[in-house]
Amino acid sequence: MHGLLEDTLESSNMLVKAAIIITAISIGLLVVYGADVAYTYSTGTKDGFLPMDTAQRGMILGGPALALPIIGFVITMKKPSKMLGVMITVAGILIIIGGLAVMMNSSPDTASQRNPLMSSLMLFVPGAIQIALGVIKMRKSVRS
Repeated sequence: MHGLLEDTLESSNMLVKAAIIITAISIGLLVVYGADVAYTYSTGTKDGFLPMDTAQRGMILGGPALALPIIGFVITMKKPSKMLGVMITVAGILIIIGGLAVMMNSSPDTASQRNPLMSSLMLFVPGAIQIALGVIKMRKSVRS
């Protein structure tokens, strides 16, 4: 019985470690995404320092960055981890900052191609969800 308890605790810790790693990857993707967009805005060019257009950047960097923290929360739903909660919250804040940047830096020529308000809302909702999940994870960790 003693070995089974140790195995369960170790697998629980492994899940938390995996969730922290994938959430760290998400934060890294968001930072690279933001830096590439900032480079695009600062140079006035269509492409950033990464060789991909806006749609590719969103799919390759943005999609996983939105999904990974949520996956990290789900796989550790019953496990306390204040660090993971903070990281999920940081990812949500970075997403909302990205939405604000899109809204504030929309130029008239790009406004005809997309609605900056809708683009921003598409970022605010997942960002807010991630912040809420991070707060939930932190609160559960304090109680445990």
